[in-house]
Amino acid sequence: MEESIRQSPREVITHLLWSRSGSIAVVCTALLAAWALFPSNFWLIPIASLPLYFALGVYRRAETMSDLHLSTIEALALAIDAKDQTAHNHIRRVQIYAIGLARAVGLPELEIQGVKTAALLHDIGKLAVPEHILAKPGPLTPEEFQKVRIHPQVGAGIISAVRFPYPVAPLILSHHERWDGRGYPAGLKENDIPLGARILSVVDYFDALTSERPYHQAMSIEGAIGLLQRESGKALDPHVVETFLRELPRLRAQVQTLDLETPRGIAPVFPADGVSSASRSAEVTQPSVFEDIALAHREIYALYQIAQTMGTSLGVADTMAVISSKLTELVPFSACALFLHTEATDMLQCRFATGVDAEILEHLSVRNGQGLTGWVARNRRALVNARPAADFEVAGSDQQTALQSALVCPLIVHDRFIGTLAVYHIEPSFYRDDHRRLLDRVSEQAAAVIHNSIIFEQTQEDSLTDQLTGLPNTRFMFLHLSRELARADRLKAEVSLMVMDLDDFKEINDTFGHHVGDRALREVANALRTAIRPYDICVRYAGDEFIVVLSGCGREEAEGKRVELQRAVDNVELEVRPDLRIPMLISAGTAVFPHDGDSYEALLAKADSRMYRDKSQRKAARAQLRSTEAGAEAPPASRNRAAI
Repeated sequence: MEESIRQSPREVITHLLWSRSGSIAVVCTALLAAWALFPSNFWLIPIASLPLYFALGVYRRAETMSDLHLSTIEALALAIDAKDQTAHNHIRRVQIYAIGLARAVGLPELEIQGVKTAALLHDIGKLAVPEHILAKPGPLTPEEFQKVRIHPQVGAGIISAVRFPYPVAPLILSHHERWDGRGYPAGLKENDIPLGARILSVVDYFDALTSERPYHQAMSIEGAIGLLQRESGKALDPHVVETFLRELPRLRAQVQTLDLETPRGIAPVFPADGVSSASRSAEVTQPSVFEDIALAHREIYALYQIAQTMGTSLGVADTMAVISSKLTELVPFSACALFLHTEATDMLQCRFATGVDAEILEHLSVRNGQGLTGWVARNRRALVNARPAADFEVAGSDQQTALQSALVCPLIVHDRFIGTLAVYHIEPSFYRDDHRRLLDRVSEQAAAVIHNSIIFEQTQEDSLTDQLTGLPNTRFMFLHLSRELARADRLKAEVSLMVMDLDDFKEINDTFGHHVGDRALREVANALRTAIRPYDICVRYAGDEFIVVLSGCGREEAEGKRVELQRAVDNVELEVRPDLRIPMLISAGTAVFPHDGDSYEALLAKADSRMYRDKSQRKAARAQLRSTEAGAEAPPASRNRAAI
């Protein structure tokens, strides 16, 4: 602190010389010198020098005040630039380009100062534009664009109250006018636009093209030059464009020398390849107020973007991908994981992980109350700098991890615990209380977003699942079959469709009740699910009908699979009473793409026809068997469907 206010002897003398008391001392000295020299003609010299001294003093004070005002405005402009999430150092680059271009086109020095100041303040009116519009990644709506268009007028209005000795407000007001008259706010054309504003338009456009923005990727210098040339004579003054392109190599060298091309690291992430604690400490020992401003606005904006995902229909993995990408701007991490709580088992299962050792984290399952995650679940409080290996140990994993410190926060929605959000770092004792505060804030919003994602996934699963049997439903079957037929057509492969229908199912419902019929459907579904290949699907189609889709299966293989599935169902015996068990019988028919049809409607019709033919044959065979056995002793009821 003492060093920051220490001045050199020369600075002290200069300050005293031009201060009020110093001025009085100089005047008194001059008068004494005149009195002493009075007998000679030299006495006029001290008297004559006093007006010059006072004139220099007035000029110096005016210059000092002007520099002070400009420094104040520059500090405020840099503070505005620091909060901008989309264009760090934009105004610095624009100022360098604008000053160099203004000199190159021959503006007088006073007007160059006006361009310099206007370049510094040209976007000050964006204070009136909501942050989410400025940082919107997609196209603006007409209403949003109208909101953006007000910023030149707002900026000019703010600056018009400052009495600069050169024009500034008119340049800010007109820097979005176009050479062809189609700009805003006044629709000025060609030379009606102030030359300083035309200079700002060119350099602002070039820097916007070559900077990373939410709505576009940074363009190459060559690509930006090409666009400038195409807009020359349309949006931009052709003479100014020509001069700028001629001066561009020299101006870009200045920008690169000042290291303004790469945005400053405001919330650095220290990845696995490592930045040492000493390096991090070195950064911390050189604090920047502008970085503090930027960090505050990054925090607000990151929280806003997380909240935005609440209105989208995303699954848990997609939601966490969004949240983790925004979280890294606030809380540095080497890995991030989401654990969700299952009430039925009282376990916390990792549903998402990214970063270092993510493949190990994804397989962790921790009981409530155990390990870091279980402790947070039980106590509903955050853990800071805990040992990540504790979760690996209680989950029974013997794999080693490079992660050394963990910050774990609970996820709570309407007083209901749903899981934990954890960040990990490869450095020990990495996290601080400020990190915990930020992760707590994120978790408050993320909990609701993740809860919505869970509901979305469950709803989506329910819409594609038969609630009685747990098999995929008809809607899922049509989606799957459409994809399989398109793939088979592209690869010239075969797909088989099998339609299956339970025999005499109506008699089961009529005799024993629908609750027994439902149980019969569930047991048959389990038998079919177990018998099909892992990459095939079995669907409950309607009532007592099932459909099996066999990928890459020709006619001969499909017929063999039909017999196998029928035998699997034949082995199912449904216990309807302690003394009565009845067998399940099923009829089936197959159709093969592309031989029996090139659409699922044609295949379904063909397989359905063959299934009914099979049903008729099986029914006739059973009738013949009953007729043959009519005069003989009846078989045990447990194997006789006639007992129904």
